[in-house]
Amino acid sequence: MKHIERHRTHRIGWLRAAVLGANDGIVSTASLVLGVAAAGSESNNIMLAGVAGLVAGAMSMAAGEYVSVSSQSDTEQADLERERRELKESPAHEHAELKHIYMKRGLDAQLAAEVATQLMQHDALGAHARDELGINEVLAARPIQAAFASAATFSVGALLPLLVVLLLPGSTLLWSIPLSSLLFLALLGSMSAQAGGASIWVAASRVTFWGALAMASTAAIGALFNVAV
Repeated sequence: MKHIERHRTHRIGWLRAAVLGANDGIVSTASLVLGVAAAGSESNNIMLAGVAGLVAGAMSMAAGEYVSVSSQSDTEQADLERERRELKESPAHEHAELKHIYMKRGLDAQLAAEVATQLMQHDALGAHARDELGINEVLAARPIQAAFASAATFSVGALLPLLVVLLLPGSTLLWSIPLSSLLFLALLGSMSAQAGGASIWVAASRVTFWGALAMASTAAIGALFNVAV
């Protein structure tokens, strides 16, 4: 009987970067423009601050993701190179390592040795990368993909509060920005939860709570100074 299981682990890499980028774009830009608005600035200055925040934030997200994921990739490649060298120099020891891993997972010694032998004959480095180092193609680091995903989704997220600033009168921004941004965050949390197969309620609550806290903090700072920019 044909049975196809639909798993979502292949989405982890890009989904994490995309959600982080969009969430950061909404929260940081909404908080920035709300803080500037609370300080008594004119609408054009609020928009200028928001656009500057969008550009700086998108570049920062891209650079940060690229550097971070590149470091992960470098570590993975160093581990793979060491494993490749050990397989060449001490194949018996590496076979014993793999056998011990499978025994710890529940196989008896004879079956574990047979599985280790067959997997190493098929792809020794792949077997050790997967079962000893925990590296596989699904979860492998992809710096460029992560950088582009973060920058693009940050920009999309940041555009949402900027559209509110552009379309609504300045007198309404102190309540329209936080309310619309919390709605955007709730939708983002729901979409990411659906894509990842998680609880929609938990994801939406989590992002809206921290977004509300960030916007409240910057609005309080802006109101405290209460000077036009």
